[in-house]
Parts: sequence; C-alpha cells; structure tokens
Amino acid sequence: MTTNFDELLAALRAYLESCGADPVVAGFLADIDWTMPARALESKAIASSSLLDRTISLTSDATRPLAVALAERGGELRWGQTYTAADFGQHFIDNYGWVELFGTRGHFVNETVAAGFLVLGPGIEYPDHHHLAEELYIPLTGGTEWRRGDEAFRLRAAGELVHHASNVSHAMRTGDGPLLALYLWRGGPLAAKSTVTGAIEQAKG
Repeated sequence: MTTNFDELLAALRAYLESCGADPVVAGFLADIDWTMPARALESKAIASSSLLDRTISLTSDATRPLAVALAERGGELRWGQTYTAADFGQHFIDNYGWVELFGTRGHFVNETVAAGFLVLGPGIEYPDHHHLAEELYIPLTGGTEWRRGDEAFRLRAAGELVHHASNVSHAMRTGDGPLLALYLWRGGPLAAKSTVTGAIEQAKG
C-alpha cells in the first residue's frame, strides 16, 4: 500500500520554519531540499504507535497541529524499532518506536537529512547512547526528562530544542505520560544504530 503524505510533510516543514529563528534549526533547514520524491513503503504498526492520540493532550498550542497531523496518518506509516527485546527487555520494546518521514529509509527520499518522530510510553528510560550524526530533538509533548553528556536529567517543555552534537551521549526518561518528539539527523550515517553506553537494566520492565 502506498499513501500520499504530502500534508504531513508540509506540517513538519511549517513547524520547523516557525522555529527558524534559532540558529540550529536554521542550519538544518538550510540543508533540506524539500523537493524530495516519495518512496513507496508498506505501512507497519507497532505497539507504541497506538499512543499517538494520547500524546495530543500533552502538546502545546504551537506543537499540537503537527502532533494531530501525525496522529491522523499514524496508522498508514511504516513504524520501526532499532532495538529488540534482547537489548532492552520486552517492556521497553512495547513502549518504544519511531517513524522516519524523510531520509535514507523514510517515506520521502533524502540523502542529506533525516527527520521523523520518536514515541516513548510512560515510565520508560532510554539509556545513554550516542551516534556520529548531529541530532536535533524537539519534544512535541511535555513531561519528559532529558540528559546530555554529564549533565543531570532536566525536564523539557513541549517545543524546547534539545541539540546533540556528533557523538554526544544523551538519554531520556518519561514520566506519567508518553513522549512524542520530532527528530532530525545530519552529518553522519542516517540509518546507523546508536552505541548504547548507559545501564540497559534501567530500561527493562
């Protein structure tokens, strides 16, 4: 099955451009050629993709339109998971997933920048990990704590920018509600598996 996701791509672009006064966002925007062709992918649902409707109540006025656009098409997208139950335990896997809207494996072809969405269920810790690609996260929901490098965990608001330079370790842990976050990668392999350095036991249910 193939589906046209032009409206979702337009919603993502509009949101990023609304944040374009920030120099990090502006840098990513400068690298994105929006005339990218569609890639035919079969839809694939995973357990965590069912959390999308629940995330909407945790968004801000600014992030809600993008979250709603994603939820409306979420069942037609190809969701993925980088890890397995052998890595982090079944509880983590049941509450974790991502979808790449554009990139080297997404619904639109882009060899320079990847962008998509991460979902984590309530009470989940994604342990410290790092990767070569530079990464920008924008949580669309509030209530999740984020850690970067040797910093302590810090609660981030919906719409707050979370920037990770190349190979900077980072971790996230959700509270009573799920996390929905927009992510962008550039400057490294866009489909690489992260190197996990944190205590994996923390992520097991």
